[in-house]
Amino acid sequence: MAQEPRKGSESSSRANRGGTNGVGGKNHDIARQFAWEIAAINVYLQEIRYFWAKALGVSGPQWIILMALADLDQGEGVPVKVVSKMLHVDPSFVTTQSKMLEKKGFMRRKTSADDARVVQMSLTDKTYKHIAGLASQQEELNSFIFAEFSDRELSEFTGKLAALKTSLEKASQKVAMGI
Repeated sequence: MAQEPRKGSESSSRANRGGTNGVGGKNHDIARQFAWEIAAINVYLQEIRYFWAKALGVSGPQWIILMALADLDQGEGVPVKVVSKMLHVDPSFVTTQSKMLEKKGFMRRKTSADDARVVQMSLTDKTYKHIAGLASQQEELNSFIFAEFSDRELSEFTGKLAALKTSLEKASQKVAMGI
């Protein structure tokens, strides 16, 4: 014999997604669901990155380094430290991967004229040509992915995600400090 859920039970509070559930004031279930959605988005983004990487003949992490350089380089090259900070990885990882990419002819590494401890990385013409060859496919895919958003909506959404990233970064620091 099935039992009816009690008023105020967990199942009824989950059904009321707009309210609070008594855990921390704001709806903990919605925050948890949001985290799961972001995790799933990350998985799909990673699958797409691996597809593009395979087309270029590099690993997924190497593809991300190349894309970071494509976005960051203003003609002077980009220091390893800047790329590692953008990707949230240790600089030694970027150094190791960039040396492999240099051997494959995808990037150049040169010591900074200002500081011999700093290595400036930049993409080769070969890499820019490969990226340009993929551009139309990437544009088509982006149009499909973001079809529900106007340019303004996408810009606003991206701004909110950037603000959330900043909050999460601060929260991560608090957790690390035991707060």
